[in-house]
Amino acid sequence: MQYRTLDNGHTSFDVSTLCLGTMFMGTRTDEETSFAILDRFVEAGGTFLDTANNYNAWVGGYGRDSEDVLGRWLASRGNRDDLRIATKLGAAKKDPDLPLSNTPPTNYQGLAASTVHDEAHESLRHLGIDHIDVLYGHVDDRETPLEETVGAFGKLVDEGVVGIPGISNVAVWRVVEARDTAARLGVAPYGAVQQSYSYVYPRPQPIRTNWATPELLDYARSTGTAGRPGLTVLAYSPLHQGVFVRDDKPLGDGSDHAGSRERIKVLRAVAAEIGATPNQVALAWLLGGEVPVVPVFGASSVAQLDEALGAADLVLDDEVRARLDAA
Repeated sequence: MQYRTLDNGHTSFDVSTLCLGTMFMGTRTDEETSFAILDRFVEAGGTFLDTANNYNAWVGGYGRDSEDVLGRWLASRGNRDDLRIATKLGAAKKDPDLPLSNTPPTNYQGLAASTVHDEAHESLRHLGIDHIDVLYGHVDDRETPLEETVGAFGKLVDEGVVGIPGISNVAVWRVVEARDTAARLGVAPYGAVQQSYSYVYPRPQPIRTNWATPELLDYARSTGTAGRPGLTVLAYSPLHQGVFVRDDKPLGDGSDHAGSRERIKVLRAVAAEIGATPNQVALAWLLGGEVPVVPVFGASSVAQLDEALGAADLVLDDEVRARLDAA
């Protein structure tokens, strides 16, 4: 396992460069299997776990299923101090009787100060911990003033409830404005941004706020210097639910086009030539980029986890990376 430092100029700690996403633990992945996956991840040196307050609600869960599984596992293993826990708030249902939508009215809880405070403390209770290492706003909320949202996250940091605030599914300009707002308010800024990002990419469209863009990566690269607090980019869905290894899996979220299909062909060819799996190469490509990101990946079995763990020490040489980039 390799490690890197998350540092937003206020709080700093190390995490494993692979982050284990726990989305389906407690629903699609039963608790016994979930515990086995978590145990193996820690055994391999993994220290970074990711969840949210609304996962699994769309597959028959109640939203906090994975938080509760993590909480029971942490209590049974007594290893909280060895790990970094991330969770998210703001995208659960505001009205439980209405559906969620990606277009207004979304029915998201949003990021009002009261929601940030209440949901953070509820996550503490479900996880059985006294602080959250990384707390994300799950989806940007443009209806709430940035001063209110950023101030609420900053207050949680000041109270010792949160280590590093973060944001997900957000436009780059909103990240910049939120961090400027934090500086004006004198509170801890967002130090983590979690976006969809992988070896394949979406079709261009005028507005797409859930993917990591070249502009976001360039902005992150400019941080971590005097007067510019560090910002780490994390990539969710880096393996697209198996699309790199299974032809029956569809390319989703705007990435179904000829360019992506060509990249998958090259990815598979490269993997075969270097004796790795396509998934391992896809993760290594993210880890070793000019602007390295932290992949947040899921596993439904220990075997799937072990495959992904093989990417931690896989270094793609310059020739291989150039070939992958050129596809």
